[in-house]
Amino acid sequence: MDYVTLGRSGLKVSRISLGAMNFGHSAYIATCDEQHARQIIDRFLDTGHNVIDTADVYSDGESEQIVGRALRGRRDQVVLATKAFAPQGESPNARGLSRAHLIPALEASLGRLDTDYVDIYYCHQWDPGTPIEETMATLDGFVRSGKVRYLGCSNFTAAQIVESQWAAERIGGTPFTVLQAQYSMVARTIEAEVLPACRRHGLGVTAWSPLGGGVLAGRYRDANPAPESRWGKIRDAGPAMVQRLVTDTLSDRNLRIADEVGRIATELGTTSVAVALAWIAGRSDITSSLIGPRTIEQLEENLVEIELPAELTERLDALSAPTNGPVNGLFSSAA
Repeated sequence: MDYVTLGRSGLKVSRISLGAMNFGHSAYIATCDEQHARQIIDRFLDTGHNVIDTADVYSDGESEQIVGRALRGRRDQVVLATKAFAPQGESPNARGLSRAHLIPALEASLGRLDTDYVDIYYCHQWDPGTPIEETMATLDGFVRSGKVRYLGCSNFTAAQIVESQWAAERIGGTPFTVLQAQYSMVARTIEAEVLPACRRHGLGVTAWSPLGGGVLAGRYRDANPAPESRWGKIRDAGPAMVQRLVTDTLSDRNLRIADEVGRIATELGTTSVAVALAWIAGRSDITSSLIGPRTIEQLEENLVEIELPAELTERLDALSAPTNGPVNGLFSSAA
């Protein structure tokens, strides 16, 4: 197993991380029940991979509960990550990155995960309503208490990363070690400013949605997904904002990139999934790719490792080069 160091730390993580967002039940579609989630977790850990990522908002806490039960007796084998920001009640203080919210949010997550610490605690998104010094001081307290070992941020801009690291330095606190950000061949906008900020300030990077919402896996051949497909169900059940998300994800540009990924997969005798994940694995700024399988078959497909020849990487680089506008519309503020 190929382990790498996470950012400016001594923590060793696998190049593939298991995302638990699909464990439990979604507001729009059924995802992965506990029995199948346990199979996925068991197989993932058996292959030597060691990072499992969840959040308090996933399936209203059910994801954390499933993960916690699955890790009983082997907690020390896992780099366990969770996140906070999303509303956890009706109170105006039951959300965001304030001290008032983060302290009970962490305690609740620890309870659902059935553990006394998490390895990585993420701020799920930026909170414009809370001074960053308050957030970083609260997080530093978690580290000093032993309840959190490393700190991370998710979906922060370059400026927000810099502000956070400066704030940690000003208060003599713990800085962020890792950023979780959307990144794939159809979503490369972080290359312009965010990745340079991570290099400068010592953050590793975990890429979420490395398959572009399934587009790069070759599951969608046109911009009108079948009603029984994942994006078809989301499109038909979701509000107008979610329907626009489907349209942006299945744009003509993204489908062209997916077609090229499929052609290269055929040339190499492998799958589109393997090609898409190998492309990310070859990016020097990316520490780990966050996969989110809903079935054991999808997990096995995600774990196939290949090495892309330089000339094929160059073909994909050229076709997927970022444009002046947004690369796609998956999620701009939360994952």
